[in-house]
Amino acid sequence: MDFGLNEEQKLIVETTRAFVENELYPHEAEVERTGHLRMDLIREIQKKAIDAGLYAANMPEEVGGAGLDTLSWLLYEKELGRANYALHWTCVARPSNILLAGNEEQREKYLYPCIRGEKWDCLAMTEPGAGSDLRGMKASARPDGDDWILNGTKHFISHADIADFAIVFMATGEEDTPRGKKKLITAFFVDKGTPGFAVRDGYRNVSHRGYTNAVLEFDDCRLNKSQVLGEVHKGFEVANSWLGATRLQVASTCLGRAERALEHALSYAAEREQFGQKIGKFQGISFKLADMAMELKAAELLTREAAWKYDQGTVSEADMSMAKLKATEVLAMIADEAIQIHGGMGLMDELPLERIWRDARVERIWEGTSEIQRHIISRELLRPLGA
Repeated sequence: MDFGLNEEQKLIVETTRAFVENELYPHEAEVERTGHLRMDLIREIQKKAIDAGLYAANMPEEVGGAGLDTLSWLLYEKELGRANYALHWTCVARPSNILLAGNEEQREKYLYPCIRGEKWDCLAMTEPGAGSDLRGMKASARPDGDDWILNGTKHFISHADIADFAIVFMATGEEDTPRGKKKLITAFFVDKGTPGFAVRDGYRNVSHRGYTNAVLEFDDCRLNKSQVLGEVHKGFEVANSWLGATRLQVASTCLGRAERALEHALSYAAEREQFGQKIGKFQGISFKLADMAMELKAAELLTREAAWKYDQGTVSEADMSMAKLKATEVLAMIADEAIQIHGGMGLMDELPLERIWRDARVERIWEGTSEIQRHIISRELLRPLGA
């Protein structure tokens, strides 16, 4: 593995960071204080992102994206991750790669408009009683001639308020397994405005202000069979095939915020004086900085290795879980220590540290909790031994 970046990757980092600093940072205070991201601001930044070639850059070139390899894509994600989440996720959208699983008719209706910035998508899996255990979902769909009838509730659905459609996972039957019955899952495209489909306000969240969640309700919502994504009863396989890399995406955005917090801590330690010397000279502070830098590098190396393996076709579930687990936990540690180094000032909203600290909490929960990641890692360790 080559640990250096090539010229194209360096340009991606430089271009993305400049965009983040010039176009996203100036609006962070407004979004943090209001908890709202104005649509006129979204459209303004979105146009600039499209013009800069940064919009939908996660998508393959043949469908209108940037065609980045996995490592280059994650370098781009890291730079975007330095900013307020609502700003970078909404204004510099990266449509879900699960859209690539659709047929050509579905791509025309859903994928290409998302890449052009004409539509937004959202994914609906989680339910009030089924978070990590997706097979435990109760929301269901039953066939009715050439149609499907959907019923049930999803919650914690990110940015569903502005999404034009949802990719919804529903239980569509059961199968017998050696461990008992398991739900069969099917994925559906559901357009906003479809009768029987309602989007309700979600919960107030301590993390990622301006980045909303919603409750989706389905009450005899009728869909044509053409709105099935992938094969009937194969939704779980679709999700596993296309969504695995989202854990690397989470890891990368966490690395960006952790790096920003460390930069603030280093700058403050080099400037702040107490007892006649810079506080960075005190062992209690200098050792914190050393540990923060070391843990950040470890998390970044895990993420880069997983990205490299992904493109080689050798990545394992454990590789991606290790990267996600390490990066999210390192972000929490660095955010906390950066505030400790700043003292009381670290908790004031003049600095981004209190936001980074708050935002870090959700990262160990969504896209698979830290406990789920440890389960995946240990399972892969034990499986070759027959345990």
